[in-house]
Amino acid sequence: MSSVNDLVRDPRLYQAAAAGQAVDAAMCIQPIPYVAKCLDDVGWPDGGRWFFPVVKGASALGLAAAPRWPGLARLTAIMLTLYFCTAVGLHVRARDLRLNFAAASSLLLFYGALAATGPRVSSPAASS
Repeated sequence: MSSVNDLVRDPRLYQAAAAGQAVDAAMCIQPIPYVAKCLDDVGWPDGGRWFFPVVKGASALGLAAAPRWPGLARLTAIMLTLYFCTAVGLHVRARDLRLNFAAASSLLLFYGALAATGPRVSSPAASS
């Protein structure tokens, strides 16, 4: 039976998170109404919204790299932890403590766990 640590360190979890980040990046290119409203609620300026698809797309690539470059995937998880710290702070500052705050807080915990453990590193002998 696998432990929680084994699950959190599984490179496939990083790849699933990468897929989620890629979808999120696509939704931010021309923000769908829900995303635009969320950004409006926290007071993010229209002129700075180009930032989100770039960061989320780059994070998708970094997370997807977990099987080959686990260090890059862990660095990406660390950076996403910082990103979601900022997101939670923006929601608190805006007193937007509804669903989007809960989502940002959950993702902060998720990426914090990935950052704390990092993906499992396969030994060179295992990959031969």
